[in-house]
Amino acid sequence: MLVMGILNITPDSFADGGRYDSFNKAVERAREMILEGVDIIDIGGESTRPGADRVSEAEELARVIPVITELAKDGVQLSIDTMRASTARAAIAAGAHIINDVSGGLSDPEMLATAAELKTPYIAMHWRGQSKEMNAMAIYHDVVREVIAELQGRITAALDAGISHDKLIIDPGIGFAKDAHHNWEIIDHIEEFVELGYPVLVGASRKRFLGGDTPDEREAASIALTKRLSTTGIWGVRVHSVKPHKDVISI
Repeated sequence: MLVMGILNITPDSFADGGRYDSFNKAVERAREMILEGVDIIDIGGESTRPGADRVSEAEELARVIPVITELAKDGVQLSIDTMRASTARAAIAAGAHIINDVSGGLSDPEMLATAAELKTPYIAMHWRGQSKEMNAMAIYHDVVREVIAELQGRITAALDAGISHDKLIIDPGIGFAKDAHHNWEIIDHIEEFVELGYPVLVGASRKRFLGGDTPDEREAASIALTKRLSTTGIWGVRVHSVKPHKDVISI
């Protein structure tokens, strides 16, 4: 199971907003993760926490492209966390290898065709709407069945756009348009997502449903969840710290 390290170059991400919101701090943090054995560094310039405001394309590019260009020199696998096809294209040109789109192609109608053209791995997450509105969309009769069905719709759209089967990765979208009990239902049935036949990424690190008053207080629970997920056949976990997760997987 791979460990994808989160690098938010933002002032307002829920767990680490502002910690790495400059070029020097972001590069320093990325190189710490490399020393800790990270498999992929996921670089984002726009917060997608509940209630977050969107940033302009120009601001997103200014945040991420210089960092990607610098880190590409280190030979580490990089993913770009973006909902914009234009940002994805610029990031791949700068040296990123993977597109991680939390909207699964729903936010930008050009995204799926762009990913197909670029022939890069593409992560499609389950998503129901932008940060301002997604909490109101956390309504399900059977969250596992409905999320799988909606993800299958995104899989079909991705394949129809020309993304090859072996380039597609799926993510059930823990915390996105989901309440705490929805998140746990998905985790309890994560093997059903694996059975869809695509690599599965889970991004649950430090999220509110894990308990604790602050994101940092949820670190122990995040590590325990990685240990639990390590036996389920998923492809990777997206996490804020690297070494503790690498250690628990190896154990």
